[in-house]
Amino acid sequence: MLIEDYALLGDLHTAALVGRNGAIDWLCLPRFDSPACFAALVGDADAGLFRLAPAAVWETDVGATRRAYRGDALVLDSEWDTPDGAVRVSDLMPPRGSSPDSAPDLVRIVEGVRGRVPMRMELRVRFDYGHIVPWVRRVHGQTCFVAGPDSLWLTTAVRTEGAEVDGALTTRARFEVAAGERVAFVLTYAPSYGPAPRPVHPHAALAATEAFWNDWLRRFSFAAPAGHEHWTAAVRRSLVLLKALTHAPTGGIVAAATTSLPEQLGGPRNWDYRYCWLRDATMTLQALIGTGYTAEAKAWREWLLRAVAGDPADLQIMYGIDGTRRLTEFELGWLAGYAGSTPVRVGNAASGQFQLDVWGEVLDGLHLAREHGIAHETSAWDVQRALLDHLESHWSDPDNGLWEIRGPQRHFVHSKVMAWAGIDRAVQAVERFGLDGPVQRWRALRAQIHAEVCERGYDAGRTTFTQFYGSTGLDAALLQIPAVGFLPWDDPRVVGTVEAVQRELDHDGFLLRYDPTADGGVDGLPGGEGAFLACTFWLADALHGIGRAGEAERIFERLLDLRNDVGILSEEWDAVDKRQLGNTPQAFSHVGLVNTARRLSGC
Repeated sequence: MLIEDYALLGDLHTAALVGRNGAIDWLCLPRFDSPACFAALVGDADAGLFRLAPAAVWETDVGATRRAYRGDALVLDSEWDTPDGAVRVSDLMPPRGSSPDSAPDLVRIVEGVRGRVPMRMELRVRFDYGHIVPWVRRVHGQTCFVAGPDSLWLTTAVRTEGAEVDGALTTRARFEVAAGERVAFVLTYAPSYGPAPRPVHPHAALAATEAFWNDWLRRFSFAAPAGHEHWTAAVRRSLVLLKALTHAPTGGIVAAATTSLPEQLGGPRNWDYRYCWLRDATMTLQALIGTGYTAEAKAWREWLLRAVAGDPADLQIMYGIDGTRRLTEFELGWLAGYAGSTPVRVGNAASGQFQLDVWGEVLDGLHLAREHGIAHETSAWDVQRALLDHLESHWSDPDNGLWEIRGPQRHFVHSKVMAWAGIDRAVQAVERFGLDGPVQRWRALRAQIHAEVCERGYDAGRTTFTQFYGSTGLDAALLQIPAVGFLPWDDPRVVGTVEAVQRELDHDGFLLRYDPTADGGVDGLPGGEGAFLACTFWLADALHGIGRAGEAERIFERLLDLRNDVGILSEEWDAVDKRQLGNTPQAFSHVGLVNTARRLSGC
């Protein structure tokens, strides 16, 4: 299936992906970053899946005739029209709240709509990313799947049987559902060494899940301008997806629900995004605060403070959802990869890179929180002072850049601009909020960084800033120069940079992050990738900023058209094959959607 054929379920601890064919091909339990028990998304059926679909379409793998989320709730209704009648499958994961010990449930309810429809169910539990086939037994009417520390419990009134399907051990069932009848399946996770979990009542869980999401949306605050009312629905959906990517116990927001969905089909640019990136902080806070979600913004800020606590020299670009630092990268050689794109990776070696911009991103994010009154404690300023001390000593060092370049370290212009932003926010903390610090020294350093970037990072002949000092290439991150206040929007150097980036990084009307072939291959990796959606949202912002509002709106509308039928964006877009690429749902893409909608609406 295509990446855009998947919809998201989530319980605020983890997430599942449901395909149009009724198969759940991805689910990690009990957390986003736990090993998957369904990994068919990056392997094959024997890597684990849970499929429910009419028997009439089973062999042809035909997708649902129609599907949609139930209003704003993360309850997915998939309907099939068959020669025997019509049937609906409703999928959900009841939100678990803040307790890390609460049991995750996956609920699937089959409901007859018309006629009498023969159905099939197939469940292949494969713990450890498809590597471990569990022991299966019946316990008090439930089917229990056990291996090592993990167990899953299936509760249903339907008679199931164990069988070998295509050489793979499978739990399956055949049943019929008539109009008005409902048949439920509840799959519940528990540690194998503990007691059997108590599954939720499926219909009560459905009602509670709808109520949770409807209640959460009551805080929503955004109104699109006249003629663009559809923007409001797009922002609502993006915020629901961002909430679903939030780990309730810690407040961390993962970059995506998946690992190793490729940035180029068949290529090696396959990374694990089930972690929290510090550089997302400011933009995520802008999206949450700007739409009324101050509680989530505060939780994200508190996660940020906990994660960066300690020696500033040890600051990482990303952390686990609970602040874990060790994200050792390794490959799962037994998985064939999505569409044959290998390797499939777990962990992320970029967590150990030096990316200078992160210090500025963190300081900018904490400054934004202070501006909006969600930061008061003295300890937060103590952390920032420590970060500033480190930034003062290392701003002139080369780094790997925000795109996690795996080639040589360079003096990336965006990194220097964000170092400037971090120092600038320190100056503002003293001048505007009365905090204590060596403001004269910071003012001088701010001016020094500004002067160096304008001298060494700007190509006057081409009237554009460049990707790094001395580079011939460009970088979409240069669009952030005016956004962080480094130069005003009407500065000719800004206008020239926006126009150069739009011209040279164009990919059928969308933006590449950078040209990987420029300067002899800047990132040290073979092949290319699709257009980066967050960067294209930045382009819309930048065009609006330099006075080209009509063009900005047209680009924004084109971006909205890239969402799948249930409003989901992945990381990238393949303009040749017209399909989504990269991990999904991508928080950075949906944050970009929210913030661009706000800017174009004057919010």
